[in-house]
Amino acid sequence: MILWDGRSLGSWVETLEHADVVINLAGRSVDCRYTSANRAEILRSRVESTEILGTAIREMRFPPRLWLNASTATIYRHSMDRDMDEATGELGGNEPDVPPTWRFSIEVARQWETCFFAADTPRTRKVALRSAMVMSVEPGGVLEVLLRLVRTGLGGAWGSGRQYMSWIHEEDFVRAVEFLIEREEIATAVNLAAPYPLPNEQFLSHLRNAWGISVGLPANDWMLEIGAFLLRTETELLLKSRRVVPGILQNHGFAFRFPEWSEAARDLVRRWRAKSVVAGTSIHTK
Repeated sequence: MILWDGRSLGSWVETLEHADVVINLAGRSVDCRYTSANRAEILRSRVESTEILGTAIREMRFPPRLWLNASTATIYRHSMDRDMDEATGELGGNEPDVPPTWRFSIEVARQWETCFFAADTPRTRKVALRSAMVMSVEPGGVLEVLLRLVRTGLGGAWGSGRQYMSWIHEEDFVRAVEFLIEREEIATAVNLAAPYPLPNEQFLSHLRNAWGISVGLPANDWMLEIGAFLLRTETELLLKSRRVVPGILQNHGFAFRFPEWSEAARDLVRRWRAKSVVAGTSIHTK
């Protein structure tokens, strides 16, 4: 294991010589309150790590063939009316009626990608991964939070429940990355999201059904504000409508194993339960 600080050159650069692929996922978690200190760290951790990696690749004698850099589907506007693909999707930031914290997230995404594509790496192909929420059974992810709400009877609609949720099954995320490594003609920003986003109310209903619970208490906007404050996070993660679709992946022939959330939710719940049993954790449907 080679450590780096994400902001300065060091011995880690030597390990990238002759590499086939570099995947940069560095960035402070956005699951926090957007204080001025946290905002600065969210932006700095993304832009500085991307900038220094670009400097390192530019100076290498034998740079990697491909550089995949994390980005986010949050870069698109709050969309209730239509899908957002890479060709026709509208980037956010100019909506007059969205909270300032939402504009901050979009500005971070814009600066992140600007820094990435501005890097002078002529011998290295670059792809920005505009990822939706990755649904994984690994601890610490968004699925863990969602299942906790469902198991405690709180898995009802958030706010109006009409805001769209974009997501991708962890298996399809890994397969999409492998696909992008092989498709040398792709060098741009790519949406990593399942092809069928759906409204929050339906999303949570499918997850409850997969777990075996028919009812979940809804949460109004003011409840979410209180809950987000207590959990030290932001309601943007709950209320912004992300209606992102994978135009480039599908146009290049990528086939999702889990295109529909209902099927993905059943698979994830099955694997979650199996993992919990192996770990010796007792779980109940009621």
